[in-house]
Amino acid sequence: MTLPLAIRAISSLITLFLVTKMLGKKQVSQLSLFDYVIGISIGNFAAEMTINLESKEINGIWAVVLFGLFAYLISYLTMKSIVLRRFIIGVPYILIEHGKILESSLKKAKFDVNELLQEARISGYYDLSQIEYAIMETNGKVSFLPKSKYLPVTPENMKIKVNKSDLVSNLVIDGKIMKDNLNYKSLSKCYVLSVFSNNKLELKN
Repeated sequence: MTLPLAIRAISSLITLFLVTKMLGKKQVSQLSLFDYVIGISIGNFAAEMTINLESKEINGIWAVVLFGLFAYLISYLTMKSIVLRRFIIGVPYILIEHGKILESSLKKAKFDVNELLQEARISGYYDLSQIEYAIMETNGKVSFLPKSKYLPVTPENMKIKVNKSDLVSNLVIDGKIMKDNLNYKSLSKCYVLSVFSNNKLELKN
């Protein structure tokens, strides 16, 4: 690997990382069509900037940054405007309503019955008669609402009292005390030290 190629690779990686941080945390399965297109474009720019030694590196960096800024601007505008959000991100499609498959919605979503059956099986529904609603979300995933008699039983249904749920906080990570987590749990450092002492464990400074 030549030095110019290594510098370009590191530059493109840093640029991609910073732009991704700016755009926020989204899993691939949560990306809208617009986000997906922007991601592919930025990836292509970064690859071209790294491999094509004849092109100017700064042009590739500017392309990635400008696409990132454009995506950020669109993300901001779609939060403010429902019309723009529906146009760019799209709207959910009801594929099954009251247990009936809506052919018109399948056509709009460019989704066929076999794909719907596959999504149902993946979600644990092998019998469509158990499904009240199926909705295709804007990211392409299908959400299912089972009929009332097939809903899972909850403590509220059984009239059972349960303890209040609380977050689990790690008090020690890699041998170091997490002070913020201690404060959240209203615990003292002495408590952690006593636990480690009783278990003959050591903390790092």
